[in-house]
Amino acid sequence: MPATHPKVSVCIPTYNHEQFIRQTLDGILMQKTDFEIEIVIGDDASTDNAPAIIRQYVEQYPHLFNPFLHQENQGPKEPREFAGRNNVLMIVKACKGDYVAMCEGDDYWTDPLKLQKQFDFMEANKDYMICHHNMRVIYEDKSPEQLFNLPGQKIHSTIEDILEDRWFIGTASIFYRNFFRDHDFADWHSRAAAGDWAMVIQLAAQGDIHYIPEIMGVYRKHRDGLSNVQSATNLWFLKNRKQMFMDVNKWLDYRYDATVKETLRRYDEQIEAYERNFS
Repeated sequence: MPATHPKVSVCIPTYNHEQFIRQTLDGILMQKTDFEIEIVIGDDASTDNAPAIIRQYVEQYPHLFNPFLHQENQGPKEPREFAGRNNVLMIVKACKGDYVAMCEGDDYWTDPLKLQKQFDFMEANKDYMICHHNMRVIYEDKSPEQLFNLPGQKIHSTIEDILEDRWFIGTASIFYRNFFRDHDFADWHSRAAAGDWAMVIQLAAQGDIHYIPEIMGVYRKHRDGLSNVQSATNLWFLKNRKQMFMDVNKWLDYRYDATVKETLRRYDEQIEAYERNFS
């Protein structure tokens, strides 16, 4: 059984990641920490060999794993932009640690001190809700790799930076205080297709964001990744993202109204351009 009171929960949503999941799990198991962790993994009824691989790790490290190997896909099936949502929300809620580190089943960590570095910063800086770091971005189609964060990335950010619609946090780099252990998700979260954005907005509303300018993981871009569906070439997604910012503006009692209105204006431009070019 995993630790009863882990300091850090590593949260891994995965689906059909047979060719990637070993690298993901090995990157977690190599972590060197002076605190206990648990690995909360949710396989959303993969149709490949991923569940069998996960079971091998669970059997070898039963003291670390809290596995959820679903026999049926948790959905929702429609719209496709919400794929995997229920699995993610369930395992996020299952995390018992004081902190949560996210790593989707097709990404992986490369620095054995990643968790310790983030933990140490958060322990020493109680006003922060999120700590993230740089990552390599690699492409299945062999496009040149790049860095997720550019050299000018701010060390200190706030919710206002997120509301400007500048996504600078690689999901597999997120390390956050476990706010959702004791609090429900905002009511608008269930309507937002961009689940990682929705989580970060709720966290950033509680505290600031710290960036460690070190490359400590790899973000993998491939044709089955959800980012290919949730993109600026998807009109439904553009409209859903605009609605999310409208909902968030109200949820925040319009405290950042000018910032959000500028973001909404840009979405209107994108939507109008799409409809003009493809109608």
